[in-house]
Amino acid sequence: MIPDEKYMRMALRIAEKARGRTSPNPMVGAVIVKNGRVIASGYHRKAGEPHAEANALMRAGSSAKGSTLYVTLEPCSHTNKRTPPCCPLVVETGIKRVVVAMIDPNPNVSGDGIRRLRKEGIQVTTGVLESEAKKLNEAFVKHVSSRMPFVTLKLAQTLDGKIATSSGESKWITGEQARKEGHKLRDSHDAILVGINTVLSDDPSLTTRVPGGKDPVRVIVDSSLRIPLNARVLTQKSPARTVLATLSGSTRKIGKLRKSGAEVIRARSKNGRVDLRDLMRKLGRMGIMSILIEGGSEVNASALKAGIVDKVVLFVAPILMTGSDSICSVGGSSPLRLAHAVRLRDLSCSKVGDDLMIEGYTRYPGTRAE
Repeated sequence: MIPDEKYMRMALRIAEKARGRTSPNPMVGAVIVKNGRVIASGYHRKAGEPHAEANALMRAGSSAKGSTLYVTLEPCSHTNKRTPPCCPLVVETGIKRVVVAMIDPNPNVSGDGIRRLRKEGIQVTTGVLESEAKKLNEAFVKHVSSRMPFVTLKLAQTLDGKIATSSGESKWITGEQARKEGHKLRDSHDAILVGINTVLSDDPSLTTRVPGGKDPVRVIVDSSLRIPLNARVLTQKSPARTVLATLSGSTRKIGKLRKSGAEVIRARSKNGRVDLRDLMRKLGRMGIMSILIEGGSEVNASALKAGIVDKVVLFVAPILMTGSDSICSVGGSSPLRLAHAVRLRDLSCSKVGDDLMIEGYTRYPGTRAE
């Protein structure tokens, strides 16, 4: 492995520490190397706190002069944010060379940071482990370039594609380790989305059971506002918001829901249901950068049909449910032609306990949404 890749991989691993904590900012890691030795490192911990470069340079102190800075994202140059720009700090500390994984897709930066550094006589190398950096920040890339959230569809099913028996029993198809991974997904996303049928049948909490974890914003798709006022998503103690997406509902009930702390937003109608693409636009404008769908069969089908899903995470248990009356993981009607089926790309597979965890993209990661 060449030195640039070695140190950039280190910066990517450091950036990963802040997964789920930096939204609406990206995860960024920085490593400072001098005479072939790492003298300091840092990462962006949380929105509003110092950036990775600033943290690393503060630790390096005067030793930073004449060194090389490895950073996973182009140093920022704009001032319309809560923290000062990093480019002037890099220049002031006497950094000799900067190695960047990816150019910032934010229109406020988009190469300007690199231009400013070069103008000050600093040598800049770009594109080192660029694809890995884009994948790390796939949610940020989509949101900052399209204002739409990055959507992950999570499924837990049997080998023959079932999520429940004909009577509706589904606990638990996958094992404990797979369920823990599911909670890690909740912790790493800004929001979790389910349909009203999931709320009515399971009365879930939609919280994150991860030590030190955070609860995601709870988004309930409820076209006719059938949610009970005593549903757990409305009554539990949690700092996370609950957002109800609806088409209609009495003014009185909306008032009661808002009094309970819930937010009610009206979305466009499509075939008598909430238009999920319109809902994604609204949630994106609310600053929600990533969404995890943990819906039932019909919500899963609607999300795929609407074309809002970017990534699929599929947990598969070594079970054969059998029976045409059991419930499939994706409902709706099938396409007439195989060519119209959703095809996943860039697949990866790992074993989680006794189950398989398969990840794939409906479009290549890091690309702009349509």
